[in-house]
Amino acid sequence: MDRNYRNLFLLFADIILLALSVILAYMLRFDGTISAVNREVISQHLFITILIKLTVFYFFKLYNSLWAYASVEELVQIVAGTLLAQGVVVIYLFFAQAPVPRSIFIIVWLIEVILLGGLRFSYRLVRKYKNEGNLFCKRIKKRVMVIGAGEAGVMVIKELRKHQQLNSLPVALIDDDKLKIGRNINFVPVLGNRTDIVHIAKSKKIDEIIIAIPSASKREIKEVVKECKKTDCMLKILPGVFEIIDGSVNISQIRDVGIEDLLGREEVHLDVTNINQFIKGKTVMVTGAAGSIGSELVRQIIRYQPKKVILFDIYENGLYDLQQEINRKLSKDHMEIEFIYIIASIRDMNRLDYLFSHYQPNVVFHAAAHKHVPLMENSPHEAVKNNVFGTWNLAIVADRYNVEKFVQISTDKAVNPTNVMGATKRICEMIVQTYDKESKTEFTAVRFGNVLGSNGSVIPLFKKQIAQGGPVTVTHADIIRYFMTIPEASQLVLEAGAMAQGGEIFILDMGEPVRIIDLAEDLIRLSGFIPYEDIDIQFTGLRPGEKLYEELLLSEEGITQTAHSKIFVGKPLFSDLTHLIHQLEILKGVVNIGEEEDIRQYLKKLVPEYTYKKDDMRKVISLEDKKLATTS
Repeated sequence: MDRNYRNLFLLFADIILLALSVILAYMLRFDGTISAVNREVISQHLFITILIKLTVFYFFKLYNSLWAYASVEELVQIVAGTLLAQGVVVIYLFFAQAPVPRSIFIIVWLIEVILLGGLRFSYRLVRKYKNEGNLFCKRIKKRVMVIGAGEAGVMVIKELRKHQQLNSLPVALIDDDKLKIGRNINFVPVLGNRTDIVHIAKSKKIDEIIIAIPSASKREIKEVVKECKKTDCMLKILPGVFEIIDGSVNISQIRDVGIEDLLGREEVHLDVTNINQFIKGKTVMVTGAAGSIGSELVRQIIRYQPKKVILFDIYENGLYDLQQEINRKLSKDHMEIEFIYIIASIRDMNRLDYLFSHYQPNVVFHAAAHKHVPLMENSPHEAVKNNVFGTWNLAIVADRYNVEKFVQISTDKAVNPTNVMGATKRICEMIVQTYDKESKTEFTAVRFGNVLGSNGSVIPLFKKQIAQGGPVTVTHADIIRYFMTIPEASQLVLEAGAMAQGGEIFILDMGEPVRIIDLAEDLIRLSGFIPYEDIDIQFTGLRPGEKLYEELLLSEEGITQTAHSKIFVGKPLFSDLTHLIHQLEILKGVVNIGEEEDIRQYLKKLVPEYTYKKDDMRKVISLEDKKLATTS
């Protein structure tokens, strides 16, 4: 029914019911007979009293509510509106000196609440009956279990009932509160606690489980999700309290359970004052700003009101997308921050010199790097040119133009590396540590493992394979990795940068290692499929340079706790800048005229802990031999 027609219908119905309330009140008060005097009073004042009440109802917005979804709130609205209206009528009749018994006012008000409320709630029942057909609904509804019988769970139930197009029927509630078990909440029974999830899901033929405990910790959510995974139900979750800004719940906020929910990593608590001092009012440069870590660093940095942000990347499409995102945020939040977008390469020393001399950055976050392990195994020349010499270039100009802090983004693959990428990132750490000893700039590095959803990570690959119907490919059944979310990693990088005094390698707490096979199985289940039945998993063998497990610390580095529970620091190991520069110059020559094997051999000389399968295949060819070979 159109809203205007509906309101017109309610208006005429209220007129009839208000008149009927008065007549019924007199009949109840005087045992079914209305005297001539009372009939005269009714005829003289009924029209005005109805007009008064309709006016009050209008201002109480009794004609604005969506009565198809009427609930306790609407009932309270009716009670309050009719009570106020009756009070105004009492005042009017008092001044009109109408002989009306006082009990009539109370009886009229009670009858109005019953009739007007009944009309509106019957509209909801008719609408519900119309949508569902009958109590034995013709459509097969999706049977839903809601975990959490608190306010959020109740709101989820209301939302499911409100949105009939979802075709969802809440049939069971789960809660760990023993006092709630066995009771009905909004006509949905609380059947047990989290240990009963599997049994109840099976007995009640549950199709979908919605986790509605936004105040729960990440670890608690992880445990609940772990239990839900034992069922074949689709899993959805309501965001945490930090994600629900206004405290209300709507159906659009309910999302699919993601891998981040399975990790169980708690919210990062930052020292905002320390980071503010580090960032506020500064000119900050982020290299690799279009990448997954670089772009999230930019998003985190702008929260702390820098004066200027220089977004530096060689990938124009990614930088353009980030520019559009920031422009939308600028127009919405009216930020007074200057953003400068630079398309350039960290290999280009002349370009870097100009940029640093022109913009004079105070802080540099260096996230630009080639990170894909198998590709860098096939292109060691490019890995060294970009990762090693690009970082060296940046260190030189940062020192030359008195940058306050330089934060190198490193990786766990730099520890006892078995691939070219890891070896180059280890050399980057060495550059940072040695330059710190000779420079006024505070150089530091932050080392962490894999981040969920980053460019080239396993999660997007698995999702793509699942969308294509499988198979999902895993390199080895026993391979494990450490994971954290992109926002968490970026926030901890900021915290580490703020506390850095120079020369440290900060190591982020990556939590418990995750078996990649478990990750693949979880993603398949979360996508609504059964591993090995609906979607197969195949093992392809370790890729070139790939480890079964990653490490975060060299044995000789040692480790100490910082003020932040998730950040540790390894002691500096390198301090001889002159020796390192000499070695880098030799490496530059090897890259210019050497073969891939020559590069690997010299990387091993720089990073003794670097190992690879072709270690003994041939000798290192000296630079002099190479020069002779090229001139003969």
